[in-house]
Amino acid sequence: MYGSDEGGLSSEEEVSRGETTDGSHMSQELKDTLLRKFGGRIGSLKHQFTKKKKKGKLPKEARQTLLDWWNSHNKWPYPTEGDKISLVETTGLDPKQINNWFINQRKRHWKPSEEVQLAIMGGLPAIPGHYIYDD
Repeated sequence: MYGSDEGGLSSEEEVSRGETTDGSHMSQELKDTLLRKFGGRIGSLKHQFTKKKKKGKLPKEARQTLLDWWNSHNKWPYPTEGDKISLVETTGLDPKQINNWFINQRKRHWKPSEEVQLAIMGGLPAIPGHYIYDD
């Protein structure tokens, strides 16, 4: 059995009352106090972090800039790294947004010419200065 300190509660009695020598009772009181005080804010933050990021259209000016580039490079709509950097600076979009826009645009709207298709299959340059290597 557990011992008792002079006139105090035994460890067994402390545990039965929810008070332990390791301070877990105080810890629970602190948790309860903090939860009462900040519970609403915690719930709000939890909701904010768990909700999905809202899908949205890119700004009109940015889309127009990308479309202008697309229309002037319709034979080979693959921007170079320099082109992408320039588009990032011009549009204010992230590089990932630029890349995704071009990926989607090519999937939805680009049909390579027969010349480009043959060049891709043969590993020849479809556009002067643009070589395709088969690794």
